[in-house]
This record gives sequence, C-alpha cells and structure tokens, in this order.
Amino acid sequence: MPLRLDRRFLLAGFGSILGLRTARAEVSGETAPQPAPHEAVRALPRSLPGADLQVIDLWPGEAPGGGDGPKADGYRYVEGRFGDITRVSRPCLLVMRPANPNGAAMIVAAGGGYEFISLGNEGVPVGRVLNAAGITVFLLVYRLPAEGWGSGPDAPRQDAQRALRLVRARGAEFGIDPGRVGVLGFSAGGHLMGETAVGSARDLYAGVDTADALPIRPALAGLIYPVITMRQPFDRTATRRILVGDDVTPDEMKTYSVDLQVGPETPPTFLVQAIDDPIAVADHPLLMFSALRKARVPAELHLFERGGHGFGLGAPGTPVAAWPGLFLAWIRLHGFLRA
Repeated sequence: MPLRLDRRFLLAGFGSILGLRTARAEVSGETAPQPAPHEAVRALPRSLPGADLQVIDLWPGEAPGGGDGPKADGYRYVEGRFGDITRVSRPCLLVMRPANPNGAAMIVAAGGGYEFISLGNEGVPVGRVLNAAGITVFLLVYRLPAEGWGSGPDAPRQDAQRALRLVRARGAEFGIDPGRVGVLGFSAGGHLMGETAVGSARDLYAGVDTADALPIRPALAGLIYPVITMRQPFDRTATRRILVGDDVTPDEMKTYSVDLQVGPETPPTFLVQAIDDPIAVADHPLLMFSALRKARVPAELHLFERGGHGFGLGAPGTPVAAWPGLFLAWIRLHGFLRA
C-alpha cells in the first residue's frame, strides 16, 4: 500500500484566517497539533484544497542561495481557504496518486504572478483530471522571488529543476518511468515551467545529493495562458515586475524571456490561450509558437476567442473547457500515456 500522510502531516497555513485558528479550536474543543518528534514544522488541525496529500520537501537542508525567506509561523507555507499559497518557507511537492497509474508523472506549477500560488484553482482540480488519466501528479510549491530569498528571481527556477530530478530519483517509489516526467504550468507557473523546459542545459544550483546527477529536461511541457516574454509592449504583467522590475537589462531580457531561449533541445510543447486575456496577452504564446516552429520543435497551439485569464480547467460548457481533453490527446500522441 502506498504511504499517504493524513492531515497531521499536511504542513500548510491558513493565510487570511490564521488569526481565527485559536478561537475556533477553543469553541470546538479541538487542540492544535504539535510537531511530530521528527518534524520541524507545525501541522494543521483542518482541511484545505491540498489536504491529505503526501508532502515531499525539495531540499534536504537550506534552499540554495540563502536568504531569510518569509516567516510562515512554523508552517511550510501559508495557504488561504481557497488555496492561494504565500509565504513559502520550505518549498515542496504535494503528491496526487492515481487509482490506476500508468508510469507517467506531471509536475504542475500553478500561477499567481510570482506573488502567490493558485493551488485551489490551477493545482488540485487539474491534478484530479490528470490522475483520472493514470498520471501521478506532483504539485509544485515553489519559492516566491520577493519573499526574501538570496537567489531572487532564480529561486523558483532552482525549485523546478530540483523537482524534476527528485521525481526521477524517486521514480521506483511511485511507479514512475523517469523518461515520462512532464511539466504543466499556468500563467506565472507557465513561465516557470517554460523556463525549465528551455533551460535544461544550465544548472542553477550546486548539487546537494545523488538526485542532482539526473537530467532536468522534461519529456514535454504544457503551458496554459503562460507569461512568455519580457519584451515591450507585452511586458505589462506582475511576473515581469516581480522578476526584473521596470528596467530590463539585455541579459535579463534573454534570461527571463522563454521564447528567446528555445532551441533544438526544447521538449515538445503544448500552448493554450484566450484571445481576450487582459494579462498575458495572446502575443505571449504566439511568440513562443513561432520560436518553437523556427527550432523545429513539435508544438501545438490552441487559441480560444473568449476565456480571459486564470480560467483553470475552464467553466463547464465553455469553449476553453475543451483544453484538458486536447492536452490529454496530445500527450497520448507523444507516447506519454502508454501502459
């Protein structure tokens, strides 16, 4: 039987309702749990969108680059009641296991402009759809660049690289084929997964254990309403502001514009966007698709007339709700779902 951690081991916080925890516990007679002897972080007494999921810390010790990081009141991170994560003090993976695994794994990065992580909208619901297709899902809780990390804008990129290696290193434990580990990202999470897909030739941290000898190139990448470029006039995003500020140097332009780093080693890439997106305008995936075609990288792009930004799985009955099925058909085309 696979090991699953109960709520005592889901070590997230409550965000805006943290201050109510003590009062509610007193009314119900519930006592806030104390850390287990082997844990250095506190556990929650109640459920959140990511409840009951196995937690895997990304780093055996301090994360690379140093920095104080945010204060999370003894938790790995703070999570609001709708699943918006902030104050990530210990980046980790949350594991969603399928009932009938087929050996494929997907690392999912929700968005939030690098200011928060939308786990409740673009994490857990997406994971359930992928689980139904037999895919083992790892929700990535990555460090947010403005929360006091020495690596700054590279902190989440380090976490993503480490996540790919760690999932491969623990493949036998989860019944995963190391050659079938993909990435899926939304908005700023799409930027992060895009950066990871095109940056597989460059290590962003010194190795900390044997897992770091494994490759970081994903088998394929899905980028859903992603932020792609730092170029004007398409740079009016929180992602650009958080990562590089208002004055973008030529080096920053190259480093944080995903399309400018596409090459022959970039994995097959799937892109989805709504034309009426007011945040990551449709030029973002168009620039990426053009770069992929130029490099002769297999790619598929779907543009929907309406949908806005942050639609997650898409409202039932709307055109954008078709994208999960299109994505599953595409990864099947690439042999990702073979038994």
